[in-house]
Amino acid sequence: MSAYTLLVLLVAAERLLELVAARRGARWSFARGGTEHGAGHYPVMVLLHAGLLAGCLAEVHLAGRGFTPALGGTMLGLVLAAQVLRWWCVGTLGPRWNTRVIVVPGLPLVDRGPYRVLRHPNYLAVVVEGAALPLVHGAWLTALCFSLANAALLVVRLRCENAALAAAAPA
Repeated sequence: MSAYTLLVLLVAAERLLELVAARRGARWSFARGGTEHGAGHYPVMVLLHAGLLAGCLAEVHLAGRGFTPALGGTMLGLVLAAQVLRWWCVGTLGPRWNTRVIVVPGLPLVDRGPYRVLRHPNYLAVVVEGAALPLVHGAWLTALCFSLANAALLVVRLRCENAALAAAAPA
């Protein structure tokens, strides 16, 4: 097994841990009267993220993409930074964090941690990881395709999430 395959498998394992935290957060939110918004785009998001991982491996192995140390090392650093940012978001939101748009009415927006600087820092982590993970081993086509599809999805997701948060904000 190549080091890159191991990296992609580690990211996949991280995603599974993320889903465990997300389910816990969803249960917490629903137990407090949370309502889900934009459920229709969630399966697309799941497929897109699974496709990123599959595309990374497929492109590298089928197209024979090579490893370029300067690019690969830099991109690996960005992948690791994205993971740190993602888990900082998870830790900051605590039980409110999940992968769906579930809003508990009356709760104020979180304004600490990375949310002091950005309204949606987790999406920055997704954008960085989606470009950097494939480029660790030169899978530029996967990086490009994921980034374009993710940009379109984020337009929908951000509109949905911002509207849901605005509607649920305390008076």
